[in-house]
Amino acid sequence: MKFGFIAHPTSKGLLHQVKLVDIADRMRGEQAEGYDPGLWKRRNLVPFAEFGRIVSACGKHCEGTLQFMPLTAEQMLAQPRVIAERVLEGVNALQVQGAELVGLGGFTAIVGNRGLQTLGRASIPVTTGNSLTAYAAYRNLLDSMAALGVAPEDSEVAILGYPGSIALAVARLLATLGCRLRLVHRNQTRPSLEDLPSQHHRQVLLHGHVDECYGDVRFFVTATSSGGVLDPARLMPGTVVIDTALPKDVLPGAHLRDDILIVDGGLVSAVASVSFGALALGLDPKRNLNGCLAETMILALEGRAEPFSIGRELPADRVLEIGRIAERHGFLPHPIVSGGEAVTDTRFHELARFHRPGSPVRSSASDEDTVAMRAEVLRCFGTHINPVLREFYQFNHVERVFCHGEGCWLTDLDGNRYLDFVAGYGCLNTGHNHPGISAALQRHLQLQYPVFVQYLSAPMQSSLLAKRLAELAPDNLERVFFSNSGTEAIEAALKLALAASSRPTVLYCANGYHGKTLGALSVTGRAKHREPFEPLLPRCEELPFGDVEALRCRLEKGDVAAFIMEPIQGEGGVVIPPDGYLSAVRTLCDKHECVWILDEIQTGLGRTGKMFACEWENVAPDILVLSKSLSGGVVPIGATLSKKELWQRAYGSIDTFALHTSTFGGGNFAAAAALASLDVIEQDGLADNAVQVGGYLKAGLEELASQYYFIRAVRGRGLMIAIEFQNDVTEGLDALVREMTSRIPAKVAATYRMMPGKARFHLEAAMRELEASLEDMFVLRFMTKLSKEHGVLTFVTANNNRVMRIQPPLVLTMEEADRFLAAFRAVCADLATFEA
Repeated sequence: MKFGFIAHPTSKGLLHQVKLVDIADRMRGEQAEGYDPGLWKRRNLVPFAEFGRIVSACGKHCEGTLQFMPLTAEQMLAQPRVIAERVLEGVNALQVQGAELVGLGGFTAIVGNRGLQTLGRASIPVTTGNSLTAYAAYRNLLDSMAALGVAPEDSEVAILGYPGSIALAVARLLATLGCRLRLVHRNQTRPSLEDLPSQHHRQVLLHGHVDECYGDVRFFVTATSSGGVLDPARLMPGTVVIDTALPKDVLPGAHLRDDILIVDGGLVSAVASVSFGALALGLDPKRNLNGCLAETMILALEGRAEPFSIGRELPADRVLEIGRIAERHGFLPHPIVSGGEAVTDTRFHELARFHRPGSPVRSSASDEDTVAMRAEVLRCFGTHINPVLREFYQFNHVERVFCHGEGCWLTDLDGNRYLDFVAGYGCLNTGHNHPGISAALQRHLQLQYPVFVQYLSAPMQSSLLAKRLAELAPDNLERVFFSNSGTEAIEAALKLALAASSRPTVLYCANGYHGKTLGALSVTGRAKHREPFEPLLPRCEELPFGDVEALRCRLEKGDVAAFIMEPIQGEGGVVIPPDGYLSAVRTLCDKHECVWILDEIQTGLGRTGKMFACEWENVAPDILVLSKSLSGGVVPIGATLSKKELWQRAYGSIDTFALHTSTFGGGNFAAAAALASLDVIEQDGLADNAVQVGGYLKAGLEELASQYYFIRAVRGRGLMIAIEFQNDVTEGLDALVREMTSRIPAKVAATYRMMPGKARFHLEAAMRELEASLEDMFVLRFMTKLSKEHGVLTFVTANNNRVMRIQPPLVLTMEEADRFLAAFRAVCADLATFEA
């Protein structure tokens, strides 16, 4: 059976979409068949979609066509008689095209007195489809209540648009469930309750305006004909609105609130087994179908050419009947949708606190408590810390909340254990909660040592830590400044170097990374991090990393105060310079009296197999910067070590000794953690373990790299390893477009050539960006599979989204390394689609 459907645009944007479709369709016809005056005449309806063969979940099939009345609701209401004739003309035209049933969407039904006049004059049945729309809205509301833990009999629902067909049908259905109803009518004349069974009248209040509902109702169903009647700014926190109206009843502005939910009401989606035709890339239009269109399809699948939904009266039993039939064919009123996107369980949990304010959230007990705790943590993170990162977690299926850490392992609230190969981006060399560090901090607190005594007396633990670092560091780096993070330690290093020199310029390396405060950004070599904050510090110049000759040429100008670099570029993708580079840098800086700042925030404290990475070439900088694992990742701390004579030049007088200070830097508690961490690193031989286990891990990864095309390189030293991926799709989109458009009977290539150069430039740039994004997405999905299927945590580096960082704690065992390699091997096998 074939159906037709007459829709209309419900917004200015959709009207313009129909215009674009109309123009494109006419041009396609002209280019395929030649110029024909008939192509460029006034159209009553604009063809939009042809459904060649729809097959339902139970094997029934139909076909159909969707066309648009190219007018908005306002345009149609301004001339209802004319539009009624146009609708009738459209019905007849669809009949000529083979339709045995025509569905009328929105105002194309209203202008015919809810389709009754059209039905009386047409020679085939018409239906408004409002029964399935009403059913979907009803289910949307009940499912939302269930997700919020609210019983229908305990709730109050405001229904806007009463006594319109959808509003009346939903009111009847909800009344039988015991809901208290607030019916907001549309007319000046106050309607009666005669449309509702008398036994439900006590549950109902009538209102002439929605203003009377804002203060004490948290559930709304809207189904007016006018649209734009509900102000989201006035809704109570926790409110759920099932907006079935087209145009929408909720005014703009709902996106400004994260404590309400506006559901795109009255929609259904087809299950996977439903087919809309053999479309490329799996792009069957099966999600978020308007209930009116879906009802027409379902009636055609049933072979029922009948006016199922006509007029204001939609009997409740018929509404439930079409819902059952729809579900049998695989058309369901879920997932619940808001703004075109599926609403997650987490979103409902975020709103549940407004409906169950007395329910405590506990950190451990039942499964329900666990779900509630996770939802609350994610809500707080998204609301108060970073909503974009919160969405990133959701998109990549990493909505985890960890509640326990030990060694190389993390456990989430659900009891799932993960092998941690991120380790705080190199902060956890000693692993999670090393017992030696925990015991030292507990002793510190039990003995009630003072925490902050800076500039009143010498802090005990901080002073001892400075001595310990001076003894560990190479080549008389005797002076230590303590701060709270790596980027602060970099700031201290830059200021020290500039204060000790009369020269103005600081050199840094391309692709380097030193932090995100303004000074550190000024010497960080990635535009993405720098550009939003420019102008940064003046006189900072970039050089290629690992290029001795470039450094030599620049230093010969004689105006360079300092050169800052990493011995291995960590966030740049674990890029290792050529052998001898550090020794050459030391020689050149000595020759040209340039201060050499070495950032060992990631590489230091055993990560590469030496206590400091510069020891691989037996050299030492003038300033050495540490942080991350200095305290075992337990307490924030950074340290800037320098030669005594350099510090003396910068700060060695009563006028200059306090030019750079930090309130919390050098606190005794952080120093106690750092002292314990250094004990663990030395006593447990973590640097040696990094060499042994890291070498084994790297060899295993290199073997896999030789087997799989998408692994470009494995590089690193010790347990600082990178896996660089390649999954080149360059020019793939261009080829796809050419392949598909070459099969269309139109002069697509010629049309493209006729576009202005600016439009073509931006289209091509967009395709390149999309291809690059898809390559990055491949790496993220690789990491998602590792975590979701194998319980292994990894992440990309800050400067390169195609490089996976391998930086587990230095306590990693061979058995744990084997577990990682097995997981990595399994994911490689799964994703090797293009491997012979």
